[in-house]
Amino acid sequence: MVVASQVDAAAAGAELLRAGGNAADAAVAVAFALSVTDISQTGIGGGGAMLHYDATARRASHLSFYPRTGEDPAWGEAEAAGSRRPGRIAATPGMVAGLLETHRRFGRLPLAQVMAPAIRLAREGFIVGPLLSRTIASSREKLLTDSAATRLLLPNGEALRPGDRLVQPGLAATLEAIAQGGREAFHTGPIAARLAATVQAQGGLITERDLRTYPVADGPPLCTAWRGHTVLGAPAPVGGAPVLAMLHLAEASGLTRGAGLTMSPEAVVTMTGVIRTATADGGTWRGDPAVMAVPMRGVVNAGYARTRAALVQAAAIDTVRAGDPWPFEAAPMPAACAAYAMPVATRPQTGSAARPDASATTSDADAPASFTSHLSVIDADGNAVSMTTTVGLLFGSGVYTDGFFLNSSGANLDARTRGPNRYTNSTIAPTIILDRDRVRLVIGAGGSQYIQPSVTQVALRLLAFGEDPTLAMAAPRILSSPSRTEVEVEPGFSSAVYAALVAKGYRPLSRVADITFGGLHAIVVERNDRRIGVADPRRDGVAIAQ
Repeated sequence: MVVASQVDAAAAGAELLRAGGNAADAAVAVAFALSVTDISQTGIGGGGAMLHYDATARRASHLSFYPRTGEDPAWGEAEAAGSRRPGRIAATPGMVAGLLETHRRFGRLPLAQVMAPAIRLAREGFIVGPLLSRTIASSREKLLTDSAATRLLLPNGEALRPGDRLVQPGLAATLEAIAQGGREAFHTGPIAARLAATVQAQGGLITERDLRTYPVADGPPLCTAWRGHTVLGAPAPVGGAPVLAMLHLAEASGLTRGAGLTMSPEAVVTMTGVIRTATADGGTWRGDPAVMAVPMRGVVNAGYARTRAALVQAAAIDTVRAGDPWPFEAAPMPAACAAYAMPVATRPQTGSAARPDASATTSDADAPASFTSHLSVIDADGNAVSMTTTVGLLFGSGVYTDGFFLNSSGANLDARTRGPNRYTNSTIAPTIILDRDRVRLVIGAGGSQYIQPSVTQVALRLLAFGEDPTLAMAAPRILSSPSRTEVEVEPGFSSAVYAALVAKGYRPLSRVADITFGGLHAIVVERNDRRIGVADPRRDGVAIAQ
């Protein structure tokens, strides 16, 4: 089963499965194909993170290849958002290195075969769908800053329309070079030289050395036990921890003992508190753990969630502040997580990193929305991949070179996390949930600050309330922020839900369902091993069974 945000890309993964490839081969094929067909959301100028589950070894692995700052000390300096030139928000891309490392470690087929569908889609073209057409039109001003991007996506001054064919010879040439030369073809040599020169000409800091030395991060995934399941997520600096924390908060607050979300005012009010509380922690306890103290084990600990449950049920307050997970950082991990024992972070003795209340809670909900693309794959042997990739904002920074756009992830850094030689922050949250040692759910989403709440709400509907997968995916969602009492509400909830939110002190805001409100792609594995793939109707995605 392959589920992804664009039909041609999903078909690329199915093609690899038919050819004898495994889940990793298919996932890499899909990700490269999405770099061609979903270019407003993702691409080889961006990055991402993935979880891989080996059904034979009964073991999960995590790779993070999110964009990273370089060695220039200027990465530690703040810039006014309004004065930034496009190149300044582009961090060193990790997509190519990450996908090739995924293929090297877990794939089965030759790289040239895995990349062939993406190269074909770039060289021969594909039919533009509604989502890409809309994002081109909405990004017109950004795309007009580069003549090559303008000719490609705004021919005759008008955005490509659904039904038009998009051919990308420059991107095809770059992908062919990667297929033939591997990592070095992108991270060194002419492509790297042009990338660095183009970024620097637009005020950026990426150097050829930054590209050449870019490291893919690996290590154990986040792990916790929840309702008899083993939940695996992506560790900092990407955003798996708030998803695991929300699941525990839903349990500790009694939300999971109800009948569901849509028609229950009490459940939606509780879910609002769950989201605000977990994202308060997520907005504070984040950063690159190689250079910062990030208490991830404490944040995802069930005992810590119980200390925060009263806050979930309390009346709305203007700002929910982060708690103190440090006392739970060294607590024993659940037995189901013994194979995924993450190192215990060391609590700083002084400074804001040691005191959660030292400054106002930071929140991605106050940042410009980025979009992102997620794919989920499972093969016939039960191996699974959950992978989320992104260029940040639509078309990233807008910097265009060799057929691809550079990311905008440098803008994700804040006063707590800014500095050279570190991965930038992200809310992406690829997730795999196991039932004993068998995959039960492969899930993830695009949508910036909507990712973690959307993944959690769908997981709750599926695994706590037993909803049909298609209905769970289409069901309305909410978003709340720790720094505001407004709650964004999609249509479909009962009128009593709105009244209950107001009574609790919240301010409901009606929000029409669109691509911003999460773009989930999931695979549910039932106990009889039947696989159900579900693509979010808010986007142009599709599930393909093979």
